[in-house]
Amino acid sequence: MVSLFLIFIVVVILTCVWLNNISSRIGVPTLLAFIVLGIVCGNVGAIPVYLDNHDFAKDICTMALIFIMFYGGFGTRWESVKPVVRESVLLASFGVLVTAGLTGTFCHYALRWGWAESFLVGAVVSSTDAASVFSILRGKKLGLKNNTAPMLEIESGSNDPASYMLTAIMISVLNGTASGWSLLWMVVAQIAFGAGLGFIIAKLACYVMRKLNFNTAGFDTLFIFAIAIAAYAIPDVVGGNGYLSAYIVGIMLGNEDFSGKKAIVGFFDGLTGLMQVIIFFLLGLLARPPLLLDAILPAVAISAFLLIVARPAAVFGILSPYGKYSAKQQWLVSFVGLRGAASIVFAIMAFTGTKGLHYDLFSIVFCIVLISISLQGSLIPWVARKLGMLDSENDVMKTFNDYSEKTEMQFSYIDIVPKSSWSGKAVMELGLPKNILIAMVLRGERRIVPNGHTLLQEGDKVIIVTKSYDDASVYLMEKTVNESTPYSGRPVREFTEKGLILLVQRGDKGIIPNGSTILREGDRLVVLKNR
Repeated sequence: MVSLFLIFIVVVILTCVWLNNISSRIGVPTLLAFIVLGIVCGNVGAIPVYLDNHDFAKDICTMALIFIMFYGGFGTRWESVKPVVRESVLLASFGVLVTAGLTGTFCHYALRWGWAESFLVGAVVSSTDAASVFSILRGKKLGLKNNTAPMLEIESGSNDPASYMLTAIMISVLNGTASGWSLLWMVVAQIAFGAGLGFIIAKLACYVMRKLNFNTAGFDTLFIFAIAIAAYAIPDVVGGNGYLSAYIVGIMLGNEDFSGKKAIVGFFDGLTGLMQVIIFFLLGLLARPPLLLDAILPAVAISAFLLIVARPAAVFGILSPYGKYSAKQQWLVSFVGLRGAASIVFAIMAFTGTKGLHYDLFSIVFCIVLISISLQGSLIPWVARKLGMLDSENDVMKTFNDYSEKTEMQFSYIDIVPKSSWSGKAVMELGLPKNILIAMVLRGERRIVPNGHTLLQEGDKVIIVTKSYDDASVYLMEKTVNESTPYSGRPVREFTEKGLILLVQRGDKGIIPNGSTILREGDRLVVLKNR
């Protein structure tokens, strides 16, 4: 049974990879493919994977959202978003409140729902989805004018906590547990404990990362992994907003300098991608086509209102007073406000946390998200082009911490041995290529920062710096010379296999070989090969 389950997982993953290629070609967010696949697996076939446990889905999605929120901050370059951080924070807080209020009012008067139930829908769909937005911007490499991409990044990455807080408030109102003081305390506790504890946790984590030497590779990543979980769990236990805390810890840690950061960014980028896949696939399994058909009309109405009225009203109301954002830019920011995974997760929380709703909240929000990321999402490149907001000289990747403006450099060293052609020569006389620089000369206990007149001597260790090279078409492999190896006891020039021997490891000694170096039994060879 376990083997069949593993085979099913393999088939799902391979199908997702295939759907990813298709969706990227037609400009639709990749995550839509996982929703579709979840719907198919949960409702089609001889043995559909039937999932009807919303509490189980809520717990899994809550865990996944922790890492999505954390990496939303961790992957954001503060240097890029700093010029628009004030506007972005307003959009992520007051913008969410305006969107929720207008949408709730529309649902009450247009759909004839009760006030509390209407504002619950508004709260659930009030945030925008960073994953959906930037899967398009990054996939299509859409550079946008006037700091639009950084504004969208920090707004969509940080507005989920506000939506979560409004959803929690409306759940308590519907359950009859809310009073004036309890609501006030909930708001104060959510913000104060979420932001305050997040700041403290981030400061402690930054201190540890600077002071602690992780002797085993990967333990620094494990440490950050634990911090991400603690950033949510500790404030949540005392009534704080765990998602707000996770985002604050992420953005503070992500913009701190510490060793191994590049590998950690790569790890959380992959982990967050996996969490998004899990959420969308799981939500697809929960969906039931007959219920979605019943929910499509109210979902279309709410989607249209969000796109045409609620979202533009929030954006124009907040950005227009600044006077530096054109109407075209504000229309683009309005249009790019896609609904995504967080909205459906909050809908599940409301679905499981309230009783007696007069409509199928989960199915309606599910349809809203499908409409948003499929129709609205696929039109983002076209709308940006029509509004004249594309900037071919602006790289959208500069918004993220996995972008590097500087070319990666590689340090190496050369020993000045007897009869070396460098011995006795000044640095300026070496005729080095322009992409090689002598950074330091180690002479006994001395460390010399050289200039062009520095004379190199026998016994010096010369530290050189060059541009690093990364190409997936070449790779390193290790081979061991044994008695049956045809080139054992023969010089390197007679190496019969494809590839170049870069290093001969002989016992504790590493030898940089030349053509005359004799290969011996027991040698370990590091060979550069071409795919």
